[in-house]
Amino acid sequence: MDWPIAEVARMSGVTARTLRHYDEIGLLPPARTGANGHRYYGERQLLLLQQILVLRALDLGLEDIGRILAEQVDEVEALRGHHRRLLAERDRLEALAATVSRTIAELEQSRKDGTSMTINRPENLFDGVQPDQYQDSLRDFPEHAEQVAHRVAAMSPQDVEAGQRERTAQMIRLAELMTTGHPADAEPVQTEIDAQYQALAALRPATAEEYLEIGRSCVDNPAWHAAYEAIAPGLAAFQRDAIEAYVTDRLA
Repeated sequence: MDWPIAEVARMSGVTARTLRHYDEIGLLPPARTGANGHRYYGERQLLLLQQILVLRALDLGLEDIGRILAEQVDEVEALRGHHRRLLAERDRLEALAATVSRTIAELEQSRKDGTSMTINRPENLFDGVQPDQYQDSLRDFPEHAEQVAHRVAAMSPQDVEAGQRERTAQMIRLAELMTTGHPADAEPVQTEIDAQYQALAALRPATAEEYLEIGRSCVDNPAWHAAYEAIAPGLAAFQRDAIEAYVTDRLA
């Protein structure tokens, strides 16, 4: 049995245009092409598409996915490997969500008590946060990724950790502004976005369009989206909207 490209697109949520692109780059050729030029996919192609989508969800690029699919021999073993990666990512996100939950509870309690937050074990603030996850996700912005790689290579492990802690703190501050009702273009939000932009510009000047693309990646990039949503539901879109407001008001 095989299925036309429109049906595969409907079942998988992948657009027909993307499926045609996968065919053109040799990643997922159809089982056959009809006399009318329409592509048809069999069970084997559906299994391959599942693997492609799993690897995309793990933030692998199409080139890397093609290499993995070309190297694998046994489909069951390949799926077991993907399953292990998914479980590891689930565990990381659960740890990150638990970290943020603890921080929120401690912040709320300190506000009720009218006291400053006391951190008994500061290392717990950073459970589930991997210093390289944001750098790895810059693959869609190679010029910035190169500058980040150079900067990280010259940093001590302590400096890398401190930078990651500040990045996490920025996300939490933005989440607090969002949950307290500040719109994306509010001055306190834009102050946070400006600090993020200046930090980026210190590595390499970013054009308005580049910064807009980075903002959109907060929603479109699976790793970034997962990291933001682990902090607070809706934060990824809030970050994107705040960047769009920043670009319109300050960079246009």
